[in-house]
Amino acid sequence: MTRVAGVDGCPGGWIAWLMDPADPAGAEIRVMPRLCALLGDAGAPAVVAVDMPIGLPDRVGIGGRPAERAVRGFLGARQSSVFSVPSRSAVYAADYAEACAAALATSDPPRKISKQAFHLFPKIREIDALLAGDPTLRTRVFEAHPEVAFAVLNGGRAMALPKKVKGAVHPPGLDERRALLAALGLPAALLAGRPPRGAAADDLLDAAVCALVAARIAKGVAVPHPAEEVRDAVGLRVAIWA
Repeated sequence: MTRVAGVDGCPGGWIAWLMDPADPAGAEIRVMPRLCALLGDAGAPAVVAVDMPIGLPDRVGIGGRPAERAVRGFLGARQSSVFSVPSRSAVYAADYAEACAAALATSDPPRKISKQAFHLFPKIREIDALLAGDPTLRTRVFEAHPEVAFAVLNGGRAMALPKKVKGAVHPPGLDERRALLAALGLPAALLAGRPPRGAAADDLLDAAVCALVAARIAKGVAVPHPAEEVRDAVGLRVAIWA
């Protein structure tokens, strides 16, 4: 049995959808405070696709990293879900003011960062440190993006409805995504069930679609965006897989 996992950040830490691609009906969902809890034990998944940036730039141009620039074009109205990852120095800044100053100094044209992006930095640092500290994980852990994954798995068409409207969950958008995931073989009852404590319904669906990306990576059919190999200063590949 080859298990894979799709992972998304959530208020409780990380939510993982774990499954054997040959038996998706047997999937399980876990919430853990640290990602290392998923990666370190004997039954750890062979491939993990995580909705979190991997590979941090030293400087940022218009449109962000090559990965962000590569996927926005086919997301249509959903392209606003892809935010531009700031520089490594901004991500590792001690506080919001320092992060904005670092971002201004390392972007062309100079740009500050949003509070929403800043709140992701602890999780970005967590995965960055894991992959920098253990090179073997770089062949198992890959960056994914839920809306990119949904578009690819939907025959190249982005989802018609948003997941959130003005920061609040948009039920019709969640239903649209559940229907696609169920049609692709994921268990409908698990998709519609109450997510574990520490995670929301949209976190669960994002982890589920990332699990399908992980399965595609394990099978060798997933595509990196951009196709050409780009690496950051510490050797991490910069690509969104789908």
